[in-house]
Amino acid sequence: MVNIGILGLQGAIEEHEAAIANTAHKKGIAINVKRLILPQDLIDIDGIIMPGGESTAMILIGERNGMLSAVREKIKQGMPVFGTCAGAILLSQKVRRNADSPVREGAFPFLDIEILRNGYGRQVDSFTIDLTIKGQDKHFKGVFIRAPVISHIGDEIEVLAEVRNTPVFIRYKQIFATTFHPELTDDSLIHELFLESLIA
Repeated sequence: MVNIGILGLQGAIEEHEAAIANTAHKKGIAINVKRLILPQDLIDIDGIIMPGGESTAMILIGERNGMLSAVREKIKQGMPVFGTCAGAILLSQKVRRNADSPVREGAFPFLDIEILRNGYGRQVDSFTIDLTIKGQDKHFKGVFIRAPVISHIGDEIEVLAEVRNTPVFIRYKQIFATTFHPELTDDSLIHELFLESLIA
């Protein structure tokens, strides 16, 4: 049994719950999915999914209830993580609100990247595009909604997909991050890659 936690502070929680459950069923892997709201919810969790949403709201809630420090410690100890959109922002070492704003540190700064919040524009600038995923034969339909832009990556970051020479799917050790929303498609490929990493 693989125990997967969805950071349940705010955002597309139900969508990721459904996506990872469907993925596990497809792959024949027994999982238990749990929403992570309080530090004690992290007990016996094997991997964490950080959904898209409002990263600022997640930080405010997480600071109040102690989740930020608890999750940070788990990742430091090697807990696998998959962050999408706002989740990618939380995992970044350098975060900018816009091109001219000062650099801030993400809540869980384990990815050596710089990321620009809402870098592709506002809600009306959302788009869908076919992505070529490294090591995969088929395309994946990337859904970008108020998506951040990764403007710089460190030498140890592995790029798994790009849009116009900009990384949109990356990996560093046990951490995956996308700037798009794989939970909003019927394609389970991205969740499969994360789930498979937990049982490898």
